[in-house]
Amino acid sequence: MNQEKLSTETEIVVRMSGVSKRFPGVLANDQVDFDLRKGEVHALLGENGAGKSTLMNVLAGMYRADGGTITVHDQLVDFGSPREAIEAGIGMVHQHFMLVPSQSVTENILLGLDEPRFRMHLPQYNRKIEQMAEQYGLHVDPAARIWQLTVGEQQRVEILKMLYRGADVLIMDEPTAVLAPSEIDELFNTLRSMTAQGKSIVFISHKLHEVMDISDRVTVLQKGAVTSSGVPTADVTRADLARMMVGREVVFRIDKKDVEIGDVVLSVEGLKADNEKGLPALRGVDLNVHAGEIVGLAGVAGNGQSELSETLAGLREALDGKVMVHGEDVTNKSVKSGIRQGISLVPADRTLVGTAPNLSVTDNVIMKNYDQSPIGHGWMVNSTEAGNYATELKDDYDIMVPTIDTSVRLLSGGNLQKVILAREISSDPKLMIAVQPTRGLDVGAIEGVQKLLLEQRESGAAILLISEELEELLSLSDRIYVIYEGEIMGEVLDGDIDKIGQMMTGTRLEQIDTQGDA
Repeated sequence: MNQEKLSTETEIVVRMSGVSKRFPGVLANDQVDFDLRKGEVHALLGENGAGKSTLMNVLAGMYRADGGTITVHDQLVDFGSPREAIEAGIGMVHQHFMLVPSQSVTENILLGLDEPRFRMHLPQYNRKIEQMAEQYGLHVDPAARIWQLTVGEQQRVEILKMLYRGADVLIMDEPTAVLAPSEIDELFNTLRSMTAQGKSIVFISHKLHEVMDISDRVTVLQKGAVTSSGVPTADVTRADLARMMVGREVVFRIDKKDVEIGDVVLSVEGLKADNEKGLPALRGVDLNVHAGEIVGLAGVAGNGQSELSETLAGLREALDGKVMVHGEDVTNKSVKSGIRQGISLVPADRTLVGTAPNLSVTDNVIMKNYDQSPIGHGWMVNSTEAGNYATELKDDYDIMVPTIDTSVRLLSGGNLQKVILAREISSDPKLMIAVQPTRGLDVGAIEGVQKLLLEQRESGAAILLISEELEELLSLSDRIYVIYEGEIMGEVLDGDIDKIGQMMTGTRLEQIDTQGDA
C-alpha cells in the first residue's frame, strides 16, 4: 500500500459533499461525503444495497444527484451524462462489460470518439493502443476480436477505453467478481502501476482480503449513509471492516456439523457436451454426489463448469455419457422433468438465467410451483396465495425489497441471489447445483448463503458446489473435484491446496502423486 505517499501527497482530486440520491420508495444515498486523493486506491465498502454503486454512478454521470455538491480538481461539476464525466477525467469500468464482441480491441476503444472521423488507419491506432497497454501493464492484442479474449483481457480493454479517453480517475465496480486468482494478481499489478503514475482509483468490492491488499483508505456505507469515512487501511483489520459493513461480528469460517453420508444421489459417467461455439466443453466427466454432502468443483473460469451445470439441469444437450439421479437416467430430459426429480439449480448468471428481470419478486419465486396447489389450478394462479407465499419467503430469507410486487431488476445483487435461493430451497431439493452462489455478495450475505447451503446438507440434500473461490470450497466441501479443459483432473478429500492448484493448471492427480513418491 501507499501510506508513505499519502502522508505527503494530499491533493484532493474528487470531493463529494452531502450527496443524496432517491429512487421511488428508496433513499439510496443520504448526504454522503466522499473524497479521493491523487495517486491512491480508495475502497468503497458496504452491504448489497448500501448505495455504493449508486454513489459512483452519480460521480460517473449515469445518475444526477438530488442534493449535495461534487468538485473535480476544485471545479464544481454537475454531470448530465457519462460523456461529460469522462471529459472531466472520470471513467467507470462496470461489472458487466460494455464491448462489441465482433469488433477488435482497437475498434472497441475508438468506438464513439470524434477522432478518427472518416477514415481509420487501424495499424497506426493498434500501435498507439499497444504503447498505452505496455505503459500500464495491460497486456492485450489490439487486433484481437473481443470474443477471442478471456474475461480478464476484456476487463483490460475496458480500462484501456477509459485511459485512452484521458481518465485520471477510474471507478472499478466489483472488478474481481469475474476474474480467476491469477487474473486478480495481474489486475492489482496494473492498479499499482496506474497509481504510481498519478491516477486515482475508487475500488468497489465485497472481498475484504482484496481491500486489505490493494487499498490505501476505506469508506464504508450502511443503508445509504457513511459510517466510516476515509479510514487508512493500515489502521484496521479484516474483522473491523466486516463489523463496519454489517454492524455486527461476522463469522469468516463456518463450522460444519458431522452429517451421515447417504446413498448416491447424482452419478455422472463419461459426460460429453459442446459449448456455444460447437467446441468440446466436457470431455468425459465422471463424478458423484451423495445425500448429506457438499462436493466442490474447483477450476479456473471457462474450463467447462457452466456447461456441466447446464447439462445436469437439462439446459444443454449431452452428446455422450449418462446423468443419473437416484438411479434414474435423466440424461437430456427436460428442465421440468428435472424439477420433478428434485433437481435445483442456482445459476451463475442471476439476471439472464436465474430470474426474469422485468417480473416481480412474487412471479419469480413461484416459477417452480405456479401450477401446483394452492398457488395454481391448471393455468390459473391464485394471486392471494402467491402473494402470501412470496411474503413468507421474503421474511424467511430477509429479502430487502419495498414490496413483493417490485421488479427484480431493481434489486441489488445480494437480494437477487436471495430471491433465487428462496425459490430453489423452498422446493425441497434432493440435488442442488449451486454455481458461484456467493459471487459479488458482501461479507454478511456470503455468511447467510453459506449457512443456507450447510442447512441443506444437514437436511440430507446432495449439493454440487461449483465455485472459483477456493476459500469457499475448502470451507464448505466434504471433498473436491478439479476440472481442467472439460476433464476431471482428480479428487481430493483433505483440502490439499497445493494439489488443487496443480490440478487447476492441468496436472492430473496420479501424476502429482507419482512425482511425490519419486
